[in-house]
Amino acid sequence: MSTWLPEPGAPLPHFVSDAPFDPHSVSAMTKAQERVYRASQLRLMWWKFRRHRLALISALFLMALYAMITIVEFLAPYDLAARHVDFIHAPPQRVHLFDQGRFVGPFVYGRKATLDMETLQHVYADDPAEVQPLRFFCRGDSYRFWGLVKGDLHLFCPATGGQAFLLGTDRLGRDLLSRILYGARISLTIGLLGISISFVLGIVIGGLAGYHGGIVDLAVQRVIEVLQSIPSIPLWLSLAAIMPVTWSPLLIYLGITVILGLLDWTGLARAVRSKLFALREEDYVLAAQLMGAGSRRIIGRHLVPGFLSHLIASATIAVPGMILGETALSFLGLGLRPPITSWGVLLTEARDVSVIAFYPWLLLPMAPVFLVVLAFNFMGDGLRDAADPYK
Repeated sequence: MSTWLPEPGAPLPHFVSDAPFDPHSVSAMTKAQERVYRASQLRLMWWKFRRHRLALISALFLMALYAMITIVEFLAPYDLAARHVDFIHAPPQRVHLFDQGRFVGPFVYGRKATLDMETLQHVYADDPAEVQPLRFFCRGDSYRFWGLVKGDLHLFCPATGGQAFLLGTDRLGRDLLSRILYGARISLTIGLLGISISFVLGIVIGGLAGYHGGIVDLAVQRVIEVLQSIPSIPLWLSLAAIMPVTWSPLLIYLGITVILGLLDWTGLARAVRSKLFALREEDYVLAAQLMGAGSRRIIGRHLVPGFLSHLIASATIAVPGMILGETALSFLGLGLRPPITSWGVLLTEARDVSVIAFYPWLLLPMAPVFLVVLAFNFMGDGLRDAADPYK
């Protein structure tokens, strides 16, 4: 079977269309390709982050928590310092919907307290004859919203003359659920403030070391190695012990925040340094230098934005360390102290083994710490993957 061949020297037939190429025509690209072609870097990152279901759920969970701490006075059923001396170390109450087959709505049974004369322990028993429906959007304990505006509106309250200790009470008869909600405001914000300090120090010091190199880089690396060689817990303890006991709770809060920020910048500084070492030889950096741009402008306007997504991912992973640091210091009695309430302060009541054996609900403040740390780590993993949407 013969195959057609052109004559020697004859031009080859042209099978490609010579019509002008239109990159926006449907024939040139599909609708999906056009959508990706026109998308911005931020939109590409969002599309990839959204595919990471666990990271997305974690981000929504953290957004809900940080929105919650803005209205914690409204969400807590009792005031932070409200005491109920007749219900010391009361166990959590169960919420019921049906009473003897009849739908009542959310309610708790009344409680009767007796004193065990052998163990001198309060014993609480539900009274099925006393049904106490929960009230919603009700008037309860008065408070000052963010310490400024006086109010008494709550999301839910116990029945008039009743009690609603859904997570139990502590040794002074204070509602544990309300104290966990108030403690979230301190524990969650201390991580953000601490990472802000660490973020600034890490970018500035790591940026100078990575951009200039030489003696600057050598000095920064030696300082980082010295700080990282010191065990974290003893260093936290020594710095926290320096703070005078006469300081106000606000100053102690700010002091703990500064300590956590000053000790956590080393890892971020090394990440910034390594990135700048790779980027400082790029042509656009040389062009900026030839145009007379200074080091501050080159680092801040040209280099840092090139890996800002990586910095955001690193920051989200570092926030849980801040929260755990505050919890550890407060648990050991060298961090925040009453009347400031944080999750670490609440856990100080669970240091005694006998307390854990008889009143295990005092360990419940560990649950939000555990969930928040996991959520930040999952969200950080998702952001790190989404930082390079072209992979």
